[in-house]
Amino acid sequence: MKAYKMNIAGLDRALPLCPLNENLSIGAFVIFGDPELTTACAKALLDRAPDYDYLISAEAKGIPLVHEMARLAGNQKYMLARKTPKLYMTGVMEVTVRSITTAKEQKLFLDQADADLMRGKRVLIVDDVISTGASLHAVEELVKAAGGIVCGRMAVLAEGDAQNREDIIYLEKLPLFTANGEVIE
Repeated sequence: MKAYKMNIAGLDRALPLCPLNENLSIGAFVIFGDPELTTACAKALLDRAPDYDYLISAEAKGIPLVHEMARLAGNQKYMLARKTPKLYMTGVMEVTVRSITTAKEQKLFLDQADADLMRGKRVLIVDDVISTGASLHAVEELVKAAGGIVCGRMAVLAEGDAQNREDIIYLEKLPLFTANGEVIE
């Protein structure tokens, strides 16, 4: 499998190239199982983070990142936008999203208890990669519906058009690739 080599938060990694369609491939950034990278990225993002009261991320790849950020910041509480409602969740809020890396439409859910905590508070949205911004937008809708104030949007990598957005903070640019693995400029 072809891979794209890059330096992320001071660490060298090779991202496997995965075809999205016959013309386009993406570099798969998988933070799961890489605690060295997770910690380095969390620290680098915290160094750039605006003031906030709570962190939130969408399930699932953002979980280790937001967890490590909360731990490094003094074991703060953080929230998750879940892919399915859980039995412990009450008064569940939901939004619909279609991410570039997911084959079908999904929903994200927020527990009412978390929504109550974030009402009137500054909430920082964190993700591993921002590409089309669909997942980011869905989490933002949940935060706003809960009465939270989105104080920032952060990601480890910005892919494609997300690299040109001025409303997100990210560590590195991740290019898009042709089906042959060549960087699309």
